[in-house]
Parts: sequence; C-alpha cells; structure tokens
Amino acid sequence: MQFKTELHAHTSEVSPCGHVTAPEVADRFIAEGYSSLVITNHYSRYIIDNLNGTWREKMDYYMYPYYLMREHAGDRLHVILGCELRFEGNINDYLIYGITEEFLRENPDLHKMSLRSFASLARENGFLVVQAHPFRNGIEIVPPELLDGMETFNGTPSYDGRNAIADAWAKRYGLIRTSGSDFHNPDQYGTGGILTSAAIRTGEELVAVLKSGDYTLHCTGPAAEREGIVDYPAKY
Repeated sequence: MQFKTELHAHTSEVSPCGHVTAPEVADRFIAEGYSSLVITNHYSRYIIDNLNGTWREKMDYYMYPYYLMREHAGDRLHVILGCELRFEGNINDYLIYGITEEFLRENPDLHKMSLRSFASLARENGFLVVQAHPFRNGIEIVPPELLDGMETFNGTPSYDGRNAIADAWAKRYGLIRTSGSDFHNPDQYGTGGILTSAAIRTGEELVAVLKSGDYTLHCTGPAAEREGIVDYPAKY
C-alpha cells in the first residue's frame, strides 16, 4: 500500500491567494486519497507586516488554519505544519519542512532575514529549505548550496513552472526533489505530492523521508500532461 502526502497547499484564512478554507481543503484531499497534508501558507512581508498586534497575536492568526484543519480532519488526515517563506528583495518562495510552532513564535520576522542567514538557522534546527517553483517567471536563481531541495514538480495549471528544467537543475546539484499541488482554488485538485510505503505523521518524519529519498514523486493533472511528466522516483 502506498500513502500519499501533499507538500504544498494554501488556505484562505491566511494566504490572500488561497480561496478554500482549511476544513474544505482537508475534505478535498481526504476525498482524493491523501493520508497527509503539509499546510504551507505564505509567510511574507505582505502578510506579516500587515497584521496588527503583538508577535504572539500575529502567530495566533498564522497558526489558526493549522489547528482548524487538524480539528476538522481528526484521524482522517495527518496535518503537518510547514510554511512558504518569502524574503524581501525578490519574489522567490521557499517551502520550509520540519518547522515548528515553537520556532515560529520564538523567532519573529523571518521574512526580514536573508536566505543565507535563514538557511544556516534552519539547518541548526533540522528543517529543510526547498525552493518552490524555482523556474517560474520572475524567480531568481540562488546558490544551490543554500538549498536542501527544489520543488521539481509544481502542479499549478495556470503557470508554466518549467518543471523539467527544475528537475535537471536539482539533479545537477544533488538536491532533494519534491512535488506539490500548490493548491489555492476550488477548481484545483491534488496534482502533486509524494508516495511512501508508510504514512507520514509529523514534520520530523517528513524531513527524514525527504532526506532518505525513499519515495515517489506524484505528478498528475494539466501541468504534468503539458510537460509529459509522470510519477518518478526521488532517488537519482
């Protein structure tokens, strides 16, 4: 039996570009056979700096959909905390896996750091930094040594993610390869994720699996059809 985990999904409670509530996202992915989902709401200047209140209050707001989804899903879906972090200066986005609520609360304004300084901090804490949709228009190429991985399949149908180029780049530099639906809208469905032999229940388990390479990248939907991509093993 294979277990399916979504690695890139947004909810409307935090991400302005998200148009589906946390409970609805959970129901959608449960219906599509996913056993786990990483909630990766945006963490950036246009969200964090526009919130009023103390840092604790800002993080209460940021964490709300995570707890809402967990409560709604119950034991039907393992809901794992992640985030999609954007630093100032460009529109690059980075999926952070293994991150914890404690870390978010104790380290304010991560978006004001540089990629280099955050990557060092992430590695100290056992997190993974995976560049999202790295070859979409407007994205800047960064030194690969600052990354743990690349999203080599992004299932968003409305953008040309140049997934094949991302995969070639990841291979060249020996980066972890991931797949995600980049879910935002009601007309989307689960087009990405990873397939594993055991269910992934926590951020720590996710990091261990991604480091091991013992999984298959799940790739389907319009973006996969457009580029002729099918499911493929994570290991080179």
